Amino acid sequence: MAENAFKYSGRLFLIPTTLGNENPLDVIPEKVKNILEGLNDLIVENEKTARRHIKQLLPEKNQQALNLQSLNKFTEAIELPTFLNACKKGLDIGLMSEAGCPGVADPGAEIVKIAHREGIQVVPLVGPSSILLAMMASGMNGQCFSFHGYLPIDKKERKQEIKFLERLSAEKNQAQIFIETPYRNNKMLEDLVQNLHPETRICVACDLTLASEFVITKTASDWKKTKTDLHKRPAIFIIQKEF
Repeated sequence: MAENAFKYSGRLFLIPTTLGNENPLDVIPEKVKNILEGLNDLIVENEKTARRHIKQLLPEKNQQALNLQSLNKFTEAIELPTFLNACKKGLDIGLMSEAGCPGVADPGAEIVKIAHREGIQVVPLVGPSSILLAMMASGMNGQCFSFHGYLPIDKKERKQEIKFLERLSAEKNQAQIFIETPYRNNKMLEDLVQNLHPETRICVACDLTLASEFVITKTASDWKKTKTDLHKRPAIFIIQKEF
């Protein structure tokens, strides 16, 4: 049976976190809280924010007992396999994203890949994913969509990429999803409006799960008439041109 395929008894739990400063219990299921309560070994992007999230969710948990390993752009690739040593000793480990779900637009995917290679069971837990929440509320093709991460910063390359994604959306009837650094969000929307066909639909999903949340889908021509400030606000962009 499949469960006998795992080499070690220790498991890797993928722990979702909030997308902002909302009450964790508004978006994090009780099961995640219960599992996190039993974990002391965690792989995190940022120790400070990870401790704050754990304290919000489990105020009574002993913070001094936590063994946190940092996984970010400064982590050497050669270090990564050692992060799962506790699993090989029979202990469960949690992998926690900075925001949302681990392994999705997140460096934790490398740890998950190693876990599969080493025969360690990977257990995904339910939590907020900005990509899926945006797709759900966009009114675009939820049967066929593609996530591209960040688009090029160079103006010429970005214009080419926007045009390419628009063609792709029409040819495949496929929604195209991407993100931007929050302080460049306004410029992103401006570039989309300027470079897309007037009837191409643009969805902007901003501050998902927060009190200030909005998800709006309009044509490029309608967005041109709309004033909105996305500066330093987490946002997802989706485009789709009718085929």
